[in-house]
Order: sequence, then structure tokens, then C-alpha cells
Amino acid sequence: MTSPTPQAEPRAALFDVDGTLTDTNHLHVTAWWEALRQAGHQVPMHAIHRAVGLPGGDLLDHLLGEDRDHSEDDRLSAAHDTLYATWFDRLPALDSAADLLRELAGTGWKVLLVTSAKDNELKALRRAIDADEAITDTATSEDVEEGKPAPDPVLHALELVGVPPERAVFVGDTVWDMKAATRAGVTCVGLLCGGIPRGDLEDAGAAAVHHDPADLLAHLAHSPFARNGPGAWEPPGEAAE
Repeated sequence: MTSPTPQAEPRAALFDVDGTLTDTNHLHVTAWWEALRQAGHQVPMHAIHRAVGLPGGDLLDHLLGEDRDHSEDDRLSAAHDTLYATWFDRLPALDSAADLLRELAGTGWKVLLVTSAKDNELKALRRAIDADEAITDTATSEDVEEGKPAPDPVLHALELVGVPPERAVFVGDTVWDMKAATRAGVTCVGLLCGGIPRGDLEDAGAAAVHHDPADLLAHLAHSPFARNGPGAWEPPGEAAE
């Protein structure tokens, strides 16, 4: 009698959201630029763009310096949140973002969102992606002491599903994503759709770089998702009998 094939150990597919699954980085840039302008700070948009992906307080430290008056931080963050919320009803998902999450979930991966977004913003982003059935859980910067580029959010996501770093792949669009995943011991994939150059993502730790979710989906068979050992993603029709 043939013994049953043992079930593959669970694997985790971790995804940043802004700039990775949704085309929202430049909306954040505009909202932060206006919030800063209203408070009398003239910060170039290109500098804000490079800081997107950091939690709000860390973003302000990066742009305005740590040795500053922090008393206006809450007001700046609230202004950004109010401005960004005006787009909640029309946040655009990137092409094939939902299909990518469904493909991975359908082949046994635990799909988690790892994001600085929270509350109503996160709800709006999930509505835009429209793949809630594929998402196992969400880890936000509110759940940990330090957000990206610290490894804390990535490690917290792995704890939620009981998956070790070597059985996970992280997908993001910023150097902060790559650094956080690398520091957590997780293989990371960079996407160019957030506007950060390939070289910067690779220098920060990306094992592979793709244009966007559609490109990654089309090349899963040659991505870290397929190269990540036993139980990794396999093209339909090629799974072991």
C-alpha cells in the first residue's frame, strides 16, 4: 500500500501594499507635499517619493531631520491622512495584483499584507485590490515597536502564520521593504512600479526585480517563489503526483 504524500510545510508570501499592489505612491507624495507646504516646509517631491514606505514619524524624521521640533508631527500626519483620504473611493490597484495573490493562495501560500497603512486607509486599499479571499492576514506598523526598514513588521507577519523566514518571500517596491525583509532573513523581490530604480532595490537586497505584479505573475516559474525549495510554487500541471 502506497503511503500518502506528506503535506508540504506552509509558506508565506508577504506583500507590501502601496506601490506594490496599488498604484498609490504618488498620491502619498502629493498628500505629504501639501501637508508639509501648509506647515511652511518646502520639501521637493522627489525627496518625499524616496521616503514613501516609512511609517509617518520616520518619514518626517527622514525629510525634516531628527533634531527638530516634533510638536507638529501629529498635525502633519493628520493633514496627510485627510488629504490622502480624498482618494479612498478610487484608489487604483496595479494590473494583475489580485490575480497574483489568488494564484499564490491557490497553490498553498499564506498571503499576508505587510504595510504602514491602518484602519480606514487599509480598508480602502483592500477594496481596491479586491482579493480578500486570498489574504490570510495583515501586519501593520502599529503592531510592532519599529516599522520598516526594521525587520519587526516582517517577523511579526511570519509569527502570525507560524512560518520561518527561510520559507517566505517578501514582495515590495522600496528600499525600505528590501532592507526590512533582508534583515528578517526573508528572500525579497522588488517591483519597479513604485518608481524606485532597479539598482537601488538590488543594492538593498532584492534577489529578483520585476516590473509590476503582472510581470511577476507571468514569470513565477523563474522567480524566488519557484526557487524557494520543496513546497514552492509550481506551474499548473507540473505539480508532483
